[in-house]
Amino acid sequence: MRRLPLLAMAAGLTLSATLAHAHRAWMLPSSTILAGKEPWVTVDAAVSTDLFHADHNPMRLEGLSVVAPDGSRTAAENASTGKYRSTFDVKLAQPGTYRLAVVSESMLASYRLNGETRRWRGAADAMAKDIPAGAQDLRVTRMQSRTETFITSGKPSDKALAPSGSGLELVPLTHPNDLVTGSPASFAFVLDGLPAAGVEVTVIPGGVRYRDKLGEMKFTTDAQGRINVNWPAAGMYWISATHGAAGMGDANAGGTLDKPARRASYSATVEVLPQ
Repeated sequence: MRRLPLLAMAAGLTLSATLAHAHRAWMLPSSTILAGKEPWVTVDAAVSTDLFHADHNPMRLEGLSVVAPDGSRTAAENASTGKYRSTFDVKLAQPGTYRLAVVSESMLASYRLNGETRRWRGAADAMAKDIPAGAQDLRVTRMQSRTETFITSGKPSDKALAPSGSGLELVPLTHPNDLVTGSPASFAFVLDGLPAAGVEVTVIPGGVRYRDKLGEMKFTTDAQGRINVNWPAAGMYWISATHGAAGMGDANAGGTLDKPARRASYSATVEVLPQ
């Protein structure tokens, strides 16, 4: 095997460092639009550096929910978690649009004890017993995350797309399974059900692993929490937004126990088809 020139190796390392600067949570369905009687879909779920390429950690499925077209909850089947990804199947027993989401909420705290800075993360009801009574400079942040994808069997429907009213969520003004190149799509973001203005949104096409530029598009929601997206090409896309507490690596970041700071994040995978 021939050795790569040093210059090419250096370029490759630089590219890898540039594109692998963040871990991204995603769900990737085997299909987003299906036909036939009671079809099935398989979904991969992971947290990775390269979008839609499982290379870091599996997504935990404890917070998984599947909302059926009539608004009811249905169960995922054959769930499995491996080294780099989780997988599960969904039987689309009803015609219409399904909303799949993995939702989590936790508390993040930093404090000083005996002159040392310590960190803690867990459920809200465990904080009181887990944080020592002698803790000083306690800083607390409430963390909420939601990762979603959308699947339609037959004719699209809207009932499953209604927001839950908790955390940062996407309200599709353009149906998420009716996205095509050459036709702008409109989305609204809400926080606890109310318009989320001034939220930074990032949209990245899949295939990051095979190009030298991330290809990201950035938006800021307007007063009604809305953005409009023009799709440059067909394919799978990742949508991401974050609201609230920045600087989570700062030991002084966060609020108090009574009034914690808040960080709400959202991500979704959608498919854009050619016109």
